Amino acid sequence: MKKQLTVGGLFDAEGLADGMVGGGLSAAAGRNKAGLFAECGSALRTLGVSEKAVVRVFFVPGRIEVLGKHTDYAGGRSIVAAVEMGFCIAAAGREDGVVRIVNTLGGEQAEFDTEGKTQAVGGNWSRYATAVLGRVAKNFPGGLRGADIAFASDLPAAAGMSSSSALMVGFFLVLSAHNKLELRGEYRSNIRAVEELAGYLGTVENGQSFGTLAGDKGVGTFGGSEDHTAILCCKAGCLSQYSYCPVRLERTIEFPKGMVFAVASSGVAAEKTGEAMARYNRISELSRCATEVWNRTTGRTDAHLAAAIAGSGGGALRVREILTRGRRERFGSEEMLRRFEHFFAENEQIIPAAGEALAGGDIKEFGRQAARSQELAERLLENQVAETVFLARSARQLGACATSAFGAGFGGSVWALTEVDKGEKLVAEWSSVYREQFPAAAERAGFSLTRAGPAAFKLEAF
Repeated sequence: MKKQLTVGGLFDAEGLADGMVGGGLSAAAGRNKAGLFAECGSALRTLGVSEKAVVRVFFVPGRIEVLGKHTDYAGGRSIVAAVEMGFCIAAAGREDGVVRIVNTLGGEQAEFDTEGKTQAVGGNWSRYATAVLGRVAKNFPGGLRGADIAFASDLPAAAGMSSSSALMVGFFLVLSAHNKLELRGEYRSNIRAVEELAGYLGTVENGQSFGTLAGDKGVGTFGGSEDHTAILCCKAGCLSQYSYCPVRLERTIEFPKGMVFAVASSGVAAEKTGEAMARYNRISELSRCATEVWNRTTGRTDAHLAAAIAGSGGGALRVREILTRGRRERFGSEEMLRRFEHFFAENEQIIPAAGEALAGGDIKEFGRQAARSQELAERLLENQVAETVFLARSARQLGACATSAFGAGFGGSVWALTEVDKGEKLVAEWSSVYREQFPAAAERAGFSLTRAGPAAFKLEAF
Protein backbone atom coordinates (compact mmCIF):
# COMPACT_ATOMS: atom_id res chain seq x y z
CA MET A 1 0.00 0.00 0.00
CA LYS A 2 1.36 3.40 -0.91
CA LYS A 3 1.94 5.91 1.85
CA GLN A 4 2.58 9.61 1.95
CA LEU A 5 6.18 10.70 1.75
CA THR A 6 7.73 12.12 4.90
CA VAL A 7 11.08 13.75 5.60
CA GLY A 8 12.32 10.35 6.75
CA GLY A 9 11.14 8.84 3.48
CA LEU A 10 13.52 11.08 1.56
CA PHE A 11 16.29 8.69 2.60
CA ASP A 12 14.57 5.67 1.01
CA ALA A 13 16.88 5.51 -2.01
CA GLU A 14 15.28 2.49 -3.63
CA GLY A 15 11.72 3.75 -3.29
CA LEU A 16 12.57 7.21 -4.59
CA ALA A 17 14.58 5.85 -7.51
CA ASP A 18 11.63 3.66 -8.50
CA GLY A 19 9.32 6.66 -8.22
CA MET A 20 11.55 8.73 -10.47
CA VAL A 21 11.64 5.95 -13.06
CA GLY A 22 7.84 5.79 -12.84
CA GLY A 23 7.81 9.49 -13.67
CA GLY A 24 9.74 8.87 -16.88
CA LEU A 25 13.42 9.08 -15.94
CA SER A 26 15.95 6.40 -16.84
CA ALA A 27 17.15 4.04 -14.11
CA ALA A 28 20.52 5.79 -13.87
CA ALA A 29 18.90 9.21 -13.59
CA GLY A 30 16.45 7.86 -11.01
CA ARG A 31 19.26 6.64 -8.78
CA ASN A 32 20.99 9.99 -9.06
CA LYS A 33 17.84 11.87 -8.07
CA ALA A 34 17.36 9.62 -5.04
CA GLY A 35 20.71 10.88 -3.77
CA LEU A 36 19.67 14.49 -4.33
CA PHE A 37 16.44 13.97 -2.41
CA ALA A 38 18.45 12.60 0.50
CA GLU A 39 20.32 15.90 0.47
CA CYS A 40 16.97 17.68 0.62
CA GLY A 41 15.99 15.54 3.59
CA SER A 42 19.15 16.53 5.45
CA ALA A 43 18.54 20.19 4.63
CA LEU A 44 14.97 20.04 5.98
CA ARG A 45 16.32 18.50 9.15
CA THR A 46 18.59 21.53 9.58
CA LEU A 47 15.46 23.70 9.43
CA GLY A 48 14.01 21.69 12.30
CA VAL A 49 11.34 19.94 10.23
CA SER A 50 10.14 16.71 11.87
CA GLU A 51 11.09 13.34 10.42
CA LYS A 52 7.38 12.52 10.30
CA ALA A 53 6.36 15.70 8.51
CA VAL A 54 4.65 15.04 5.18
CA VAL A 55 6.53 16.45 2.20
CA ARG A 56 5.62 17.20 -1.38
CA VAL A 57 8.29 16.04 -3.79
CA PHE A 58 8.89 17.45 -7.27
CA PHE A 59 11.33 16.83 -10.07
CA VAL A 60 11.68 19.85 -12.38
CA PRO A 61 13.92 19.35 -15.43
CA GLY A 62 16.05 21.68 -17.48
CA ARG A 63 15.57 21.78 -21.22
CA ILE A 64 17.35 21.71 -24.54
CA GLU A 65 16.24 24.24 -27.10
CA VAL A 66 16.86 22.06 -30.14
CA LEU A 67 15.90 24.87 -32.54
CA GLY A 68 14.20 28.20 -32.02
CA LYS A 69 16.77 30.80 -31.06
CA HIS A 70 15.01 33.90 -29.68
CA THR A 71 11.72 33.08 -31.37
CA ASP A 72 9.23 32.54 -28.53
CA TYR A 73 8.67 36.11 -27.35
CA ALA A 74 8.22 37.14 -31.01
CA GLY A 75 5.27 34.74 -31.36
CA GLY A 76 7.42 32.16 -33.12
CA ARG A 77 7.99 28.45 -32.68
CA SER A 78 10.69 26.16 -31.36
CA ILE A 79 11.57 22.49 -31.03
CA VAL A 80 12.38 21.60 -27.44
CA ALA A 81 13.11 18.64 -25.20
CA ALA A 82 13.27 18.22 -21.44
CA VAL A 83 16.48 16.69 -20.11
CA GLU A 84 17.10 14.20 -17.33
CA MET A 85 18.99 16.77 -15.28
CA GLY A 86 17.08 19.16 -13.09
CA PHE A 87 15.94 20.19 -9.63
CA CYS A 88 14.81 17.87 -6.88
CA ILE A 89 12.57 19.82 -4.52
CA ALA A 90 11.05 18.66 -1.24
CA ALA A 91 8.66 20.88 0.72
CA ALA A 92 6.89 20.57 4.05
CA GLY A 93 3.84 22.79 4.40
CA ARG A 94 3.45 25.36 7.15
CA GLU A 95 0.30 26.88 8.61
CA ASP A 96 1.76 30.37 8.89
CA GLY A 97 2.93 32.68 6.11
CA VAL A 98 6.65 31.98 6.42
CA VAL A 99 8.60 30.53 3.51
CA ARG A 100 12.04 29.14 4.32
CA ILE A 101 14.20 27.85 1.49
CA VAL A 102 17.54 26.09 1.67
CA ASN A 103 19.86 25.31 -1.24
CA THR A 104 21.61 22.05 -0.42
CA LEU A 105 24.65 23.23 -2.38
CA GLY A 106 26.52 25.11 0.33
CA GLY A 107 23.53 25.23 2.66
CA GLU A 108 22.47 28.76 1.66
CA GLN A 109 19.18 29.79 3.22
CA ALA A 110 16.64 32.52 2.59
CA GLU A 111 13.48 33.40 4.48
CA PHE A 112 10.42 35.16 3.10
CA ASP A 113 6.79 35.67 3.85
CA THR A 114 3.99 34.88 1.45
CA GLU A 115 3.83 38.55 0.45
CA GLY A 116 7.19 38.00 -1.26
CA LYS A 117 9.16 40.13 1.20
CA THR A 118 12.68 38.84 1.77
CA GLN A 119 13.70 38.71 5.42
CA ALA A 120 17.06 37.02 4.99
CA VAL A 121 18.70 36.68 1.60
CA GLY A 122 20.62 33.63 0.44
CA GLY A 123 22.41 33.30 -2.90
CA ASN A 124 21.48 34.77 -6.27
CA TRP A 125 18.77 32.12 -6.58
CA SER A 126 16.73 33.93 -3.91
CA ARG A 127 15.71 36.65 -6.38
CA TYR A 128 13.79 34.01 -8.35
CA ALA A 129 11.95 33.00 -5.21
CA THR A 130 11.19 36.68 -4.52
CA ALA A 131 9.72 37.09 -8.01
CA VAL A 132 7.50 34.01 -7.66
CA LEU A 133 6.30 34.83 -4.16
CA GLY A 134 5.57 38.44 -5.04
CA ARG A 135 3.57 37.47 -8.12
CA VAL A 136 1.62 34.75 -6.33
CA ALA A 137 0.76 37.17 -3.52
CA LYS A 138 -0.42 39.74 -6.09
CA ASN A 139 -2.45 37.34 -8.24
CA PHE A 140 -3.85 35.11 -5.47
CA PRO A 141 -4.13 37.35 -2.41
CA GLY A 142 -5.33 36.37 1.01
CA GLY A 143 -4.66 33.44 3.29
CA LEU A 144 -1.56 32.06 1.60
CA ARG A 145 0.38 29.58 3.68
CA GLY A 146 4.12 29.15 3.67
CA ALA A 147 6.41 26.13 3.44
CA ASP A 148 9.85 24.85 4.33
CA ILE A 149 11.56 24.05 1.03
CA ALA A 150 14.84 22.33 0.18
CA PHE A 151 16.23 21.92 -3.31
CA ALA A 152 19.15 20.13 -4.90
CA SER A 153 20.20 20.08 -8.54
CA ASP A 154 22.42 18.29 -11.04
CA LEU A 155 21.58 20.89 -13.70
CA PRO A 156 24.52 23.20 -14.46
CA ALA A 157 23.74 26.80 -13.54
CA ALA A 158 23.97 29.60 -16.13
CA ALA A 159 24.54 27.03 -18.88
CA GLY A 160 21.61 27.90 -21.13
CA MET A 161 19.61 24.89 -19.92
CA SER A 162 16.96 26.99 -18.13
CA SER A 163 18.12 26.46 -14.57
CA SER A 164 16.59 29.77 -13.45
CA SER A 165 13.24 29.08 -15.13
CA ALA A 166 13.19 25.54 -13.74
CA LEU A 167 13.76 26.84 -10.23
CA MET A 168 10.96 29.39 -10.61
CA VAL A 169 8.62 26.68 -11.91
CA GLY A 170 9.55 24.51 -8.93
CA PHE A 171 8.86 27.24 -6.39
CA PHE A 172 5.48 27.93 -7.99
CA LEU A 173 4.51 24.24 -8.03
CA VAL A 174 5.22 23.99 -4.30
CA LEU A 175 3.20 27.09 -3.40
CA SER A 176 0.38 26.13 -5.75
CA ALA A 177 0.08 22.60 -4.35
CA HIS A 178 0.25 23.71 -0.71
CA ASN A 179 -2.34 26.45 -1.22
CA LYS A 180 -4.52 24.61 -3.76
CA LEU A 181 -4.32 27.54 -6.13
CA GLU A 182 -5.92 25.54 -8.94
CA LEU A 183 -9.23 25.70 -7.02
CA ARG A 184 -9.25 29.49 -6.89
CA GLY A 185 -11.42 31.45 -9.29
CA GLU A 186 -8.52 33.64 -10.44
CA TYR A 187 -6.61 30.52 -11.44
CA ARG A 188 -9.48 28.68 -13.09
CA SER A 189 -10.53 31.64 -15.22
CA ASN A 190 -7.02 32.20 -16.60
CA ILE A 191 -5.21 28.87 -16.46
CA ARG A 192 -7.25 26.02 -17.92
CA ALA A 193 -4.47 23.82 -19.31
CA VAL A 194 -0.81 23.10 -18.63
CA GLU A 195 0.14 25.15 -21.71
CA GLU A 196 -1.58 28.16 -20.17
CA LEU A 197 0.28 27.54 -16.92
CA ALA A 198 3.51 27.65 -18.93
CA GLY A 199 2.42 30.91 -20.52
CA TYR A 200 1.56 32.36 -17.12
CA LEU A 201 4.89 31.39 -15.59
CA GLY A 202 6.66 32.98 -18.54
CA THR A 203 5.02 36.26 -17.53
CA VAL A 204 6.00 35.72 -13.89
CA GLU A 205 9.58 35.82 -15.15
CA ASN A 206 9.26 38.70 -17.63
CA GLY A 207 6.86 40.78 -15.54
CA GLN A 208 3.98 40.97 -18.04
CA SER A 209 0.32 40.38 -17.23
CA PHE A 210 -1.48 37.16 -18.16
CA GLY A 211 -5.18 37.53 -18.75
CA THR A 212 -6.57 39.15 -15.61
CA LEU A 213 -3.50 38.12 -13.58
CA ALA A 214 -1.66 41.42 -13.29
CA GLY A 215 2.06 41.61 -13.98
CA ASP A 216 4.81 42.50 -11.57
CA LYS A 217 8.49 43.40 -11.86
CA GLY A 218 9.65 39.87 -12.82
CA VAL A 219 13.39 39.26 -12.88
CA GLY A 220 14.33 41.81 -15.54
CA THR A 221 14.56 39.64 -18.66
CA PHE A 222 12.26 40.27 -21.62
CA GLY A 223 11.88 36.65 -22.66
CA GLY A 224 8.98 34.41 -23.55
CA SER A 225 7.57 31.12 -22.30
CA GLU A 226 9.59 28.55 -24.26
CA ASP A 227 11.55 27.41 -21.21
CA HIS A 228 8.48 27.03 -19.02
CA THR A 229 6.64 25.19 -21.79
CA ALA A 230 9.45 22.68 -22.24
CA ILE A 231 9.75 22.18 -18.48
CA LEU A 232 6.02 21.62 -17.97
CA CYS A 233 4.83 20.07 -21.24
CA CYS A 234 7.51 17.89 -22.87
CA LYS A 235 7.23 14.11 -22.93
CA ALA A 236 9.88 11.50 -22.24
CA GLY A 237 11.31 10.08 -25.46
CA CYS A 238 9.91 12.91 -27.58
CA LEU A 239 10.77 16.26 -29.06
CA SER A 240 8.01 18.86 -29.00
CA GLN A 241 7.36 21.67 -31.46
CA TYR A 242 5.48 24.57 -29.90
CA SER A 243 4.50 28.03 -31.02
CA TYR A 244 4.02 30.86 -28.54
CA CYS A 245 1.98 33.91 -27.58
CA PRO A 246 -0.16 31.93 -26.81
CA VAL A 247 1.45 28.52 -26.25
CA ARG A 248 0.25 25.96 -28.83
CA LEU A 249 1.48 22.43 -29.47
CA GLU A 250 2.21 22.03 -33.19
CA ARG A 251 3.61 18.52 -33.23
CA THR A 252 5.19 15.83 -31.09
CA ILE A 253 8.08 13.96 -32.69
CA GLU A 254 9.44 10.68 -31.41
CA PHE A 255 13.08 11.02 -30.47
CA PRO A 256 15.20 9.24 -33.10
CA LYS A 257 15.67 5.61 -32.11
CA GLY A 258 19.16 4.62 -31.09
CA MET A 259 20.19 8.27 -30.64
CA VAL A 260 21.12 10.40 -27.65
CA PHE A 261 21.96 14.02 -26.94
CA ALA A 262 25.50 14.87 -25.93
CA VAL A 263 25.49 18.24 -24.18
CA ALA A 264 28.51 20.45 -23.65
CA SER A 265 28.24 23.25 -21.12
CA SER A 266 30.86 25.69 -22.37
CA GLY A 267 31.91 27.06 -19.00
CA VAL A 268 31.06 30.57 -20.25
CA ALA A 269 28.22 31.65 -17.99
CA ALA A 270 24.94 32.50 -19.72
CA GLU A 271 23.72 34.53 -16.76
CA LYS A 272 20.70 36.77 -17.36
CA THR A 273 22.11 39.43 -15.08
CA GLY A 274 24.11 42.61 -15.53
CA GLU A 275 25.74 43.08 -18.93
CA ALA A 276 24.58 39.64 -20.11
CA MET A 277 20.96 40.61 -19.36
CA ALA A 278 21.39 43.82 -21.35
CA ARG A 279 22.71 41.91 -24.39
CA TYR A 280 19.89 39.36 -24.15
CA ASN A 281 17.26 42.08 -23.78
CA ARG A 282 18.70 44.01 -26.71
CA ILE A 283 17.83 41.14 -29.06
CA SER A 284 14.33 41.09 -27.61
CA GLU A 285 14.01 44.86 -27.93
CA LEU A 286 15.03 44.72 -31.60
CA SER A 287 12.14 42.37 -32.24
CA ARG A 288 9.68 44.61 -30.44
CA CYS A 289 10.93 47.76 -32.17
CA ALA A 290 10.65 46.13 -35.60
CA THR A 291 7.03 45.24 -34.77
CA GLU A 292 6.35 48.81 -33.61
CA VAL A 293 7.72 50.22 -36.88
CA TRP A 294 5.53 47.79 -38.82
CA ASN A 295 2.42 48.72 -36.83
CA ARG A 296 3.04 52.45 -37.03
CA THR A 297 3.51 52.30 -40.80
CA THR A 298 0.60 49.98 -41.59
CA GLY A 299 -1.84 51.05 -38.89
CA ARG A 300 -2.05 47.47 -37.66
CA THR A 301 -1.82 46.32 -34.01
CA ASP A 302 0.15 43.08 -34.41
CA ALA A 303 1.56 41.82 -31.13
CA HIS A 304 4.81 40.43 -32.50
CA LEU A 305 6.86 39.59 -35.60
CA ALA A 306 5.05 36.32 -36.27
CA ALA A 307 1.73 38.17 -36.42
CA ALA A 308 3.25 40.85 -38.66
CA ILE A 309 4.38 38.21 -41.17
CA ALA A 310 1.01 36.44 -41.08
CA GLY A 311 -0.94 39.67 -41.53
CA SER A 312 1.31 41.45 -43.97
CA GLY A 313 -0.57 40.55 -47.11
CA GLY A 314 2.71 40.49 -48.97
CA GLY A 315 4.50 38.15 -46.60
CA ALA A 316 8.13 38.76 -45.66
CA LEU A 317 8.69 41.07 -48.64
CA ARG A 318 6.22 43.62 -47.31
CA VAL A 319 7.77 43.55 -43.82
CA ARG A 320 11.26 43.98 -45.28
CA GLU A 321 10.10 46.91 -47.38
CA ILE A 322 8.75 48.73 -44.33
CA LEU A 323 11.72 47.97 -42.09
CA THR A 324 14.10 49.24 -44.77
CA ARG A 325 12.50 52.68 -44.40
CA GLY A 326 11.83 52.45 -40.69
CA ARG A 327 13.89 53.81 -37.85
CA ARG A 328 13.53 53.99 -34.10
CA GLU A 329 15.39 56.25 -31.75
CA ARG A 330 17.71 53.46 -30.66
CA PHE A 331 17.87 51.12 -33.66
CA GLY A 332 18.48 51.73 -37.34
CA SER A 333 16.78 49.94 -40.20
CA GLU A 334 19.80 47.71 -40.86
CA GLU A 335 19.75 46.31 -37.33
CA MET A 336 16.01 45.68 -37.40
CA LEU A 337 16.27 44.04 -40.81
CA ARG A 338 19.02 41.72 -39.60
CA ARG A 339 16.89 40.77 -36.60
CA PHE A 340 13.89 40.16 -38.85
CA GLU A 341 15.90 38.04 -41.32
CA HIS A 342 17.06 35.82 -38.49
CA PHE A 343 13.57 35.38 -37.09
CA PHE A 344 12.06 34.69 -40.50
CA ALA A 345 14.65 32.07 -41.43
CA GLU A 346 14.60 30.30 -38.05
CA ASN A 347 10.85 30.38 -37.58
CA GLU A 348 9.41 30.11 -41.08
CA GLN A 349 12.01 27.94 -42.82
CA ILE A 350 14.42 26.07 -40.56
CA ILE A 351 12.08 24.76 -37.87
CA PRO A 352 9.33 23.51 -40.22
CA ALA A 353 11.93 21.80 -42.42
CA ALA A 354 13.75 20.29 -39.44
CA GLY A 355 10.50 19.03 -37.93
CA GLU A 356 9.53 17.37 -41.21
CA ALA A 357 12.97 15.80 -41.48
CA LEU A 358 12.82 14.38 -37.97
CA ALA A 359 9.29 13.08 -38.42
CA GLY A 360 10.40 11.36 -41.63
CA GLY A 361 13.57 9.92 -40.12
CA ASP A 362 15.86 12.05 -42.32
CA ILE A 363 18.67 12.74 -39.85
CA LYS A 364 20.98 14.16 -42.52
CA GLU A 365 18.49 16.84 -43.50
CA PHE A 366 17.83 17.60 -39.85
CA GLY A 367 21.58 18.04 -39.41
CA ARG A 368 21.70 20.46 -42.34
CA GLN A 369 18.93 22.57 -40.86
CA ALA A 370 20.62 22.60 -37.45
CA ALA A 371 23.87 23.72 -39.10
CA ARG A 372 22.03 26.56 -40.85
CA SER A 373 20.48 27.63 -37.55
CA GLN A 374 23.92 27.76 -35.97
CA GLU A 375 25.39 29.74 -38.87
CA LEU A 376 22.60 32.33 -38.75
CA ALA A 377 22.96 32.68 -34.98
CA GLU A 378 26.60 33.54 -35.51
CA ARG A 379 26.06 35.88 -38.47
CA LEU A 380 22.68 37.54 -37.88
CA LEU A 381 21.70 37.05 -34.25
CA GLU A 382 25.29 37.65 -33.14
CA ASN A 383 24.76 35.95 -29.78
CA GLN A 384 27.53 33.35 -30.05
CA VAL A 385 30.95 33.39 -28.42
CA ALA A 386 34.14 31.72 -29.61
CA GLU A 387 33.64 28.80 -27.23
CA THR A 388 30.14 27.86 -28.43
CA VAL A 389 31.16 28.32 -32.07
CA PHE A 390 34.08 25.94 -31.54
CA LEU A 391 31.95 23.38 -29.70
CA ALA A 392 29.36 23.27 -32.50
CA ARG A 393 31.97 22.92 -35.24
CA SER A 394 34.15 20.40 -33.42
CA ALA A 395 31.13 18.18 -32.64
CA ARG A 396 30.36 17.96 -36.36
CA GLN A 397 34.01 17.22 -37.12
CA LEU A 398 33.96 14.43 -34.54
CA GLY A 399 31.01 12.76 -36.27
CA ALA A 400 27.88 14.13 -34.56
CA CYS A 401 24.81 13.84 -36.77
CA ALA A 402 23.60 17.32 -35.88
CA THR A 403 24.65 20.06 -33.49
CA SER A 404 23.80 23.60 -32.46
CA ALA A 405 24.24 26.04 -29.60
CA PHE A 406 21.12 26.83 -27.60
CA GLY A 407 19.64 29.12 -25.01
CA ALA A 408 19.93 32.86 -24.56
CA GLY A 409 23.42 32.90 -26.06
CA PHE A 410 26.58 34.82 -25.10
CA GLY A 411 27.80 31.60 -23.51
CA GLY A 412 25.88 28.54 -22.42
CA SER A 413 25.74 25.12 -24.04
CA VAL A 414 25.78 23.16 -27.29
CA TRP A 415 23.87 19.97 -28.07
CA ALA A 416 25.05 17.23 -30.40
CA LEU A 417 22.92 14.34 -31.66
CA THR A 418 24.78 11.04 -31.90
CA GLU A 419 24.25 7.29 -31.82
CA VAL A 420 23.91 5.81 -28.34
CA ASP A 421 26.86 3.46 -28.84
CA LYS A 422 29.06 6.38 -29.91
CA GLY A 423 27.98 8.76 -27.16
CA GLU A 424 30.68 8.10 -24.58
CA LYS A 425 33.43 8.27 -27.21
CA LEU A 426 32.09 11.55 -28.59
CA VAL A 427 31.89 13.11 -25.13
CA ALA A 428 35.46 12.07 -24.32
CA GLU A 429 36.89 13.39 -27.60
CA TRP A 430 34.77 16.53 -27.53
CA SER A 431 35.90 17.47 -24.03
CA SER A 432 39.52 16.73 -24.96
CA VAL A 433 39.65 19.02 -28.00
CA TYR A 434 37.80 21.72 -26.08
CA ARG A 435 40.32 21.54 -23.26
CA GLU A 436 43.14 22.02 -25.74
CA GLN A 437 41.50 25.02 -27.39
CA PHE A 438 39.98 26.75 -24.34
CA PRO A 439 41.76 25.49 -21.21
CA ALA A 440 40.39 28.18 -18.89
CA ALA A 441 36.75 27.72 -19.91
CA ALA A 442 37.20 23.93 -19.91
CA GLU A 443 37.90 24.07 -16.16
CA ARG A 444 34.28 25.17 -15.69
CA ALA A 445 32.79 23.15 -18.56
CA GLY A 446 30.76 19.96 -18.36
CA PHE A 447 29.95 17.20 -20.85
CA SER A 448 27.10 14.73 -20.45
CA LEU A 449 24.63 12.47 -22.25
CA THR A 450 20.88 12.71 -21.87
CA ARG A 451 17.72 11.25 -23.31
CA ALA A 452 14.71 13.40 -24.04
CA GLY A 453 13.25 13.34 -20.53
CA PRO A 454 9.86 13.91 -18.90
CA ALA A 455 8.24 17.19 -17.95
CA ALA A 456 8.11 18.28 -14.31
CA PHE A 457 6.18 15.89 -12.09
CA LYS A 458 5.17 15.42 -8.48
CA LEU A 459 5.76 12.29 -6.43
CA GLU A 460 3.88 12.24 -3.16
CA ALA A 461 3.79 8.54 -2.38
CA PHE A 462 5.33 5.21 -3.47
